[in-house]
Amino acid sequence: MNQTHSPDAVRLIDVRRVYGSGPNAVAALRGVSANFPARSFTAIMGPSGSGKSTLLQCASGLDRPDGGRVLVGGVDLGRLDERRLTELRRDRIGFVFQSFNLVESLTAAQNVALPVRLSGRRPPAGHVEELLRVVGLADRARHRPAELSGGQQQRVAIARALVAGPEVLFADEPTGALDSRTGREVLALLRRLVGERGDTVVMVTHDPLAASHADRVLFLSDGTIVDELRSPTPASVASRLADLEDGDRREAV
Repeated sequence: MNQTHSPDAVRLIDVRRVYGSGPNAVAALRGVSANFPARSFTAIMGPSGSGKSTLLQCASGLDRPDGGRVLVGGVDLGRLDERRLTELRRDRIGFVFQSFNLVESLTAAQNVALPVRLSGRRPPAGHVEELLRVVGLADRARHRPAELSGGQQQRVAIARALVAGPEVLFADEPTGALDSRTGREVLALLRRLVGERGDTVVMVTHDPLAASHADRVLFLSDGTIVDELRSPTPASVASRLADLEDGDRREAV
């Protein structure tokens, strides 16, 4: 089970992010504050352009906010130089994206081990094999991506994201490239990682069914968090998202 030095794996305090300047400036995040407790599964939803991806990028250290603070395991990312920020992302944060981003010439096991290898280290003996077992691919260790289905490739990507033992796993539309059945299997895997291993997952999605696997859903609109839904169901998520989208359309008229 993963441990964290803070009850919150990630904490955002009044985070602001603006793209551009002058009359062309776009405020992607407008003073967002949110806590992501350790050993929890949070989904982030909102209409197109609401700031979901920007929130994920700032929370994970991929982008620096223009104001506010981001803490990962109690570490203030704003106080880190680029080298230390890169090391923190490598050692304490995992990433899963819609595109699997596997190296085609490497086997599943080699892809999983790659982040640790690139840092000049070796994974502990049996660690890669154990992660492949966790994601249900113990018998596919020597297969290359072209020999795996899309769902299996995403499972390899999840194992790769976990190889360094991160405090939080960020997932950006992790089922977006998968069919519905395979997507459900990947979501069930993410749910098990939280419930059985104590991992922390923060997922951006547009899919109410995907969001219903989370402990709670945060809804963004126009760069701010406007609602939170706990114990979500597909119906309750879809209803709230429809209300937000209707509100955006009315404001645009």
